Amino acid sequence: MPERARVSSAHISPSAHYTGYVWYRHQLADTAFVTRFGRFVHGLLSPITWGARMAFDLDIEQLLLQRHLQIDAQLTAAIEQGGVCQVVEIACGLSPRGRRFSLRYPQLRYIEADLPVMAARKRLLLNAEGWLGSQHQVRAVDILAEEGANCLAALFAELDQSKPVVVITEGLVNYFELALVESFWTRLAEQLRAFPQATYLTELYPDLREHPRYRQLRWGVGLIGRLTRGNYPLHYRNDPAIVQGFEKCGFSQVVVFDPSRTSQALGLAPSRSAGLVRVIEARV
Repeated sequence: MPERARVSSAHISPSAHYTGYVWYRHQLADTAFVTRFGRFVHGLLSPITWGARMAFDLDIEQLLLQRHLQIDAQLTAAIEQGGVCQVVEIACGLSPRGRRFSLRYPQLRYIEADLPVMAARKRLLLNAEGWLGSQHQVRAVDILAEEGANCLAALFAELDQSKPVVVITEGLVNYFELALVESFWTRLAEQLRAFPQATYLTELYPDLREHPRYRQLRWGVGLIGRLTRGNYPLHYRNDPAIVQGFEKCGFSQVVVFDPSRTSQALGLAPSRSAGLVRVIEARV
């Protein structure tokens, strides 16, 4: 059996509860996105995250907000300046982005996608609030599936391939070893070539060994891995390596953003965990 077939992405979903509560705490999500488990885990971890801020200058919530708001900023620019009218958010979990952007841009077609169990939960949540419709939908997808009803090709077959598209993954790729991630990116780039304009937005935590907070970052991502019952490898050593990696997977234009440098524009206080997360905007 190929290695990809033995790898499960089911361990990712528990982290959605924690981040869902973080978005709510920072006024990025409605109360409908808050789960009892998410509130419980956030409370349970509060002493640890406080200690990490005080002792190590590692602010986990700040890192989450940096990546989330930088992706929001790039998506806003793609819609308002690039004419994008279709968005696919893979591994949507309890992300409130689909709700917020569907409200802000009624003309936008927004498809949220996740593993079947998580997709069903998200669909139930959005349906209960009356938020789903012809423009805002939820679909099942498995990024490791190369064929079948839940593969990437089946997901993108629903889109209008004569119009621009943006694809988002947030809080996903760092759960997998680089070989699996690059396989996903290669298949994604193949799908995006069918569109006249296609942009992929994601985030990475590079293996910045020269960074003064590298040891604290390793501690933090190790904690995240234990909480989500999976490994949490760091990918690439620096920004040029990130660009080269994406180009190898079939993306021709790659821009790497350090959200700590745009904190003020993102509405955030100056970062105490500067330069630990990257947001990538890649086009085919």
